[in-house]
Amino acid sequence: MAGAARRRDGQVAQERMLEEAMAAIAENGLAALTMSALAERLGTSGGHILYYFGSKDRLLLEALRWSEELLTGERRALLGRRVTAARKLDQFLELYLPEGPRDPRWTLWIELWARTASNEPLKAAQEEIDDGWQRDLETLLAKGVDQGRFAPVDVPARASELLALLDGLSTRVVLGQRGADRARALDQARSAAAALVPPA
Repeated sequence: MAGAARRRDGQVAQERMLEEAMAAIAENGLAALTMSALAERLGTSGGHILYYFGSKDRLLLEALRWSEELLTGERRALLGRRVTAARKLDQFLELYLPEGPRDPRWTLWIELWARTASNEPLKAAQEEIDDGWQRDLETLLAKGVDQGRFAPVDVPARASELLALLDGLSTRVVLGQRGADRARALDQARSAAAALVPPA
């Protein structure tokens, strides 16, 4: 019983660290996130954080996973909604794109993408997260085709193309490139989706 309580307490402590790490990234950017700065926000020590995560890279990966798990729940709820396939696709695009230049989830994605070439565990974890988005988008598109809402398409190929486009648009928004903002990115994503997955 005591062991289960300790595990629960440890899980709560980890989630609090991840939540605070995401908040710090949103407020001050990833460069300002150090273990000592995070420890100060939490009122603990850098060693305590390292006890749970081992390294900053691991902390960042777990923060991304935690954030993505929340979005996975939203995606699954979206797939179950009783709305048209076109509306579901539009909501999927909205869910995927960053909120703006300081979006902490996308800031983490960009940082960790740069590290995957030399880090196999990190690469595997990112591929696992990407695969979840791919599978759910394929499910959404396939159902729309089956219901006659979308024209027949190569579902895996169209899903992959659309996600690649969303990655590019999202990166531009997060980096704050000229002329790139969420509203414009969403308009561009909608146009691309209409071309890649035309209505029946």
